[in-house]
Amino acid sequence: MSATDSLSAIVKTYDVRGLVGSQLTSEVVEAVGAAFADEVRAAGSEIVVGHDMRDSSPEFAAAFSRGARKRGADVAAIGLCSTDESYFASGSLAAPAAMFTASHNPATYNGIKMSRAGARGISLDTGLAAIRDRALGYLADGIPETADAGTERPLDVLGDYAAYLRSLVDLSGIRPLKIVVDAGNGMGGLTVPAVLGTAAGLPALPLEIVPLYFELDGTFPNHEANPLEPANLVDLQKAVVEHGADLGLAFDGDADRCFVVDENGEAVTPSAIAAIVALREITRVRASGETGEIVVLYNLICSRIVPETIEAAGAVAIRTRVGHSLIKDEMAATGAIFGGEHSAHYYFRDFWGADNGMLAAMHVLAEFGSQERPLSALAAEFTPYALSGEINSTVDDVAAAYTRIVDEFAGKAEFDELDGLTVTGFTREDAPFWWFSVRPSNTEPLLRLNVEAGTRSEMERVRDQVLALIRA
Repeated sequence: MSATDSLSAIVKTYDVRGLVGSQLTSEVVEAVGAAFADEVRAAGSEIVVGHDMRDSSPEFAAAFSRGARKRGADVAAIGLCSTDESYFASGSLAAPAAMFTASHNPATYNGIKMSRAGARGISLDTGLAAIRDRALGYLADGIPETADAGTERPLDVLGDYAAYLRSLVDLSGIRPLKIVVDAGNGMGGLTVPAVLGTAAGLPALPLEIVPLYFELDGTFPNHEANPLEPANLVDLQKAVVEHGADLGLAFDGDADRCFVVDENGEAVTPSAIAAIVALREITRVRASGETGEIVVLYNLICSRIVPETIEAAGAVAIRTRVGHSLIKDEMAATGAIFGGEHSAHYYFRDFWGADNGMLAAMHVLAEFGSQERPLSALAAEFTPYALSGEINSTVDDVAAAYTRIVDEFAGKAEFDELDGLTVTGFTREDAPFWWFSVRPSNTEPLLRLNVEAGTRSEMERVRDQVLALIRA
């Protein structure tokens, strides 16, 4: 595959991601770096470049920097970092940023998450397509160097990042907690000791941390760093029970997503976490004296408990499509104080509208540590309904599957096409509520199904009925 073909294939809706060597090469990355510098008009100013622990990441970060400097950008090289640490650098320095990571993908992949100054997202519709097209030109014709080439300086932001998060959520007064943390050999192995421990020189917190897989290793020797897959939570669940811990935290490869398990090793749904954090943020903003409308975002796959919690607290719940750059844009457009996704991405106004799994984890620790009940009891308050979780089906003809679903539920439900197809059953006094969402994957021939209902039996009935239609 040629370099130009490779680049066209690996530019996704929200980032760049592909196979190392065959799709993502230093040549391709250098061209993208030059194109990025042009797109964000960085000539004569500074951009941030950071990377995760994958074997190819330092080489790619250097190539990106080289391309950007050819186009006149200065580079602050922050080295090993989590994705949300790169957002911190982008926000605190008011500088565009590029982060080299493939997040939760296997070791054979790498990618680039790019931001404008202030950690604002870049998607296909807001600059990524232009970067791709300009980079294709540079691959074909070479990168013309500006008269004043840029410079590069090393910059360590980990201590400032940790201190900033500590300033947003005070954990010093919570009861002592024992926590098992599974970093999955990803960047949580660097950021957890700094933020929740004393590695960055901050005072000790009342936390006993039992580390799992903190060694940075981009080959992921223990399990993939994708906590969304239940198999990758098994080690954490066992360790929580074996150590008699109060809870467990699991981070993905670039540590921007955090998953929580309770004292019994049972997973707490991201929707429950979103509801807990939303309530805390609404309460905090009101206590600070802020007046006027308070907005919180949630994507359309979140549990009904999320908007119910937001509205019961007197705030405005706005439903969004799925996707991190999209939600960052919505955070800015609406002035929302918080946003939650079913995939365990959590967005904060006080973090430049960007997502931060560590900050969400700190909110959970603060809420849980300020009362005496076990986490299972706290989580149960925010998990009143039955969720199927996301179920993927390989489908050759998405339109035909949609037609079968619409034909089956016509006259029985409302239809919504905000993002894919959401079907909500008409309210009946003699039956629990139900709804489901069917969305096509952006990158694979898959349909993703999520179902929620008032009872487990109703959820299972709807789930099985819809799966049969999808897979017919």
